[in-house]
Amino acid sequence: MLRRIIEINEELCNGCGACAAACHEGAISMVDGKAKLMRDDYCDGLGDCLPTCPTGAIKFVEREAAEYDEAAVKENMKKNGRVHGGGCPGSMAKAIHREEEKPAGMGCPGTQSRMIQREQVGNAGAADSCASGTCAPQDTANAPQLAYQAPVSRLSQWPVQIKLAPIKSAYFDNANLLIAADCTAYAYADFHNQFIRNRITLIGCPKLDSVDYSEKLTEIIKNNEIKSVTIVRMEVPCCGGIEHAVKTALQNSGKFLPWQVVTISTDGRILE
Repeated sequence: MLRRIIEINEELCNGCGACAAACHEGAISMVDGKAKLMRDDYCDGLGDCLPTCPTGAIKFVEREAAEYDEAAVKENMKKNGRVHGGGCPGSMAKAIHREEEKPAGMGCPGTQSRMIQREQVGNAGAADSCASGTCAPQDTANAPQLAYQAPVSRLSQWPVQIKLAPIKSAYFDNANLLIAADCTAYAYADFHNQFIRNRITLIGCPKLDSVDYSEKLTEIIKNNEIKSVTIVRMEVPCCGGIEHAVKTALQNSGKFLPWQVVTISTDGRILE
């Protein structure tokens, strides 16, 4: 039958094995240091493996392929000690129980889209300076003691997770968009001032989230007047998935936007 299925470019594959780990159905294995699609009937065509690939070696194609065999996959997962349903929720068979629609505002607070209004904080510049380690030494014996001011959050909207973000929102209009791997904010000390400030922020982990970010990001870029895109990723190979997803989204959106990639080292430096 003709259907959508993955294709792996062995020349681009760097042998990291991230795709094989992400494929809960066991369709991909490492052979001679390269990822290989072992059985067409194990591939459900949902693409859990795509966002994990740091080199863009995996893509969807339409070709003649054996039909996805859920029973064979279940048997294989059972044999290998995996529980079916651990992968993408889209591949799980389930009954749908519908509840009555709840009034607006009654859902999970984590998914409610909103702007965050911040007041100007006195001496904020000094607080930022101290946070970055550039405070001048104080004469504590004679100078008046100033109350400690915590660094100010620069986040201007909610939610921030790519999977929870709306496709269209007022805060996306004329926005400079930041799309970051979530580890970057922990690794880079001045992340709020350097990257989040004056940008709308979306975060995700291409290794742990079983989803192809490029599809949603394409819709966000298509349906809003985005001014620019900044991608912040870690130096580790698996983090290349978020860079690949954003580049794919920019290409598929049909828009020509200024964009840049910033890479953070595991010891917290910006790499040139």
